[in-house]
Amino acid sequence: MNETTTVAVLGTGIMGAPMARNCAAAGMAVRAWDRTPEKVQALAGDGVTPVGTPAAAAREADPVVTMLSDGGAVEAVMTGADGGLGAMGRDALWLQMSTVGLAATERLASLARERGVAYVDAPVVGTRQPAEAGELLVLASGPEELRDRAAPVFDAVGRATRWVGEEPGAGSRLKLVFNAWLVSLMESLSETLAFSRAVGIPPEQFLEAIDGTPMGLPYAQLKGRAMAAMDFSEVAFPLRLAHKDARLVVEAAEAEDLELPLMRTVEAQFGRAEAEGHGDEDLAAVHRAVRAG
Repeated sequence: MNETTTVAVLGTGIMGAPMARNCAAAGMAVRAWDRTPEKVQALAGDGVTPVGTPAAAAREADPVVTMLSDGGAVEAVMTGADGGLGAMGRDALWLQMSTVGLAATERLASLARERGVAYVDAPVVGTRQPAEAGELLVLASGPEELRDRAAPVFDAVGRATRWVGEEPGAGSRLKLVFNAWLVSLMESLSETLAFSRAVGIPPEQFLEAIDGTPMGLPYAQLKGRAMAAMDFSEVAFPLRLAHKDARLVVEAAEAEDLELPLMRTVEAQFGRAEAEGHGDEDLAAVHRAVRAG
């Protein structure tokens, strides 16, 4: 890939915007689209060309990157009026980097096959800050012959790429495992701090006690401080998307006839916090549901 190659980025939200910037900073010509025009226009000063439709972004672009909220959004953007898929050239490369779950991944891969475009399933691990720093972990699956074509984008947005198989879906399966661990950690931390308060131990005191020990995970320290202060205004990853991720884990477990009681509780708690109006706050705001009892 060279500087004359055009990359299309469809979706410039909390993750897609820094990914587009980092691709531009790496010397790629980047066209970007978002359903909220103000978001994509904000990238114009960062070497990114805003366009008005997914088709306008995808036309003659290789690769096309989708970074949207869920599988339904990706499918609508790629197949709807002025959709990206119909504008892609034959043999163009689609890098599907959203977290969409297993059923949606199968549908999207099928759409790519029908159109005759190459497809790589490549969800990312990380939140806003790693995305801005170009330090995401890319979990990729797809044919081995596509790796070199995908590498420039993956290198621009991430600190590492882990190829986990040649069949699309392997990357998404590993991402769901990551998600299960993350949202379970948030619920466990939240309940622990609520219990700490209930028995008269300030949450900050508990966090200080585990700091520097194997139990004092850096992420737990970061989110624990937000929970202790009940301040979730610095949004690294919105709670509504974490709820979606928890739901995808539960659905994937059900498909395997696996019962995960903790994950059901976690999904319910994130759902409760979202229903109470905290969906756009940081995912640590699940603590609001726990404290409300």
